[in-house]
Amino acid sequence: MPKRPVFVTGASGFLAKHIVLKLLEAGREVRASVRSAAKAEAVRKAVLPLLPPDAASRLSFVTLDLTRDAGWTDALTGCLALIHTASPFPIKEPDEPMDLIRPALEGTMRALRSAQDAGVKRVVLTSSTVAILGSDSHAGRPATEVDWADTDRPGTSAYTRSKTLAERAAWDFVARAGKGIALTTINPGWILGPPLDADYGSSISLVRRVLRGRDPMLPELGFVVVDVRDVAEMHVCALDRPQSIGERLLAVSGSLSLPEWGRALKAAYPDRGIPTRAAPRWLLRALALFDAEVRAALPLLGQFPEASNQKARELLQMDFVAPKEALLASADWLVRHQQV
Repeated sequence: MPKRPVFVTGASGFLAKHIVLKLLEAGREVRASVRSAAKAEAVRKAVLPLLPPDAASRLSFVTLDLTRDAGWTDALTGCLALIHTASPFPIKEPDEPMDLIRPALEGTMRALRSAQDAGVKRVVLTSSTVAILGSDSHAGRPATEVDWADTDRPGTSAYTRSKTLAERAAWDFVARAGKGIALTTINPGWILGPPLDADYGSSISLVRRVLRGRDPMLPELGFVVVDVRDVAEMHVCALDRPQSIGERLLAVSGSLSLPEWGRALKAAYPDRGIPTRAAPRWLLRALALFDAEVRAALPLLGQFPEASNQKARELLQMDFVAPKEALLASADWLVRHQQV
């Protein structure tokens, strides 16, 4: 009897390609959604050379649009599980917040409803630490999975609202569906680590920006970070761990500020003009008048969030790549592939 495939949405994404790789390494059948045939071919080129020849026969694609219902239930029929990663991740604030919130929320609900209609019982959803950070509930301690971002808090970004509202909607849907769907959410921090190809999205683009020395100084921004290989491992591992059902799981290895990024990268690449000094706030406010990425960062200045990975260590036996090691793995890939 043929194995039932795991369905992965947004398979051309930075994280999703690593998930596809991990699933195939584990001997799984994978059915993946992409927006075009060209995206499917790009995933094949990124993933299959790293695997034995038989892996190609275990990887198939369907072309789907997350903003439209057409084809989703048929594509999910016969699948063992759904890993839903597809969601927009901009590095700057959109002009209209609903342009980001609506597709994230509606896309998540479309994937869940289609899974239910297709009889898929197991779902792992990629959420984010932003759905946990961004409230006063964890003041004075590292954030944990019991915390939720306050979407009504002044200055809350559209991205934070999109991920928080989408995750809450997923849990509400599963509660209404009774025991029909077993859900786990993975809440990664800022994802670092080596890409599998040059389509690596916003998170690695920030590493590239620092490596290129585009800015003379760096804002005092703190990030909880994690290696992409660990996040992918958590998604795949959760499928085999019943104890993860009904749980939110933070995927974080530690915290780094942007000036710490600069110092670590400068130590590794001393001949590059990499900034290491913290930028004064008055300068950032001036730059924000002309740079949308700087403008989006202003509300976060001086914040150095911390989050606990204890649950992931206990339930999934995770052993995380250290933050600086993940950062340097990103940089190494960018330099070796002449992306800077």
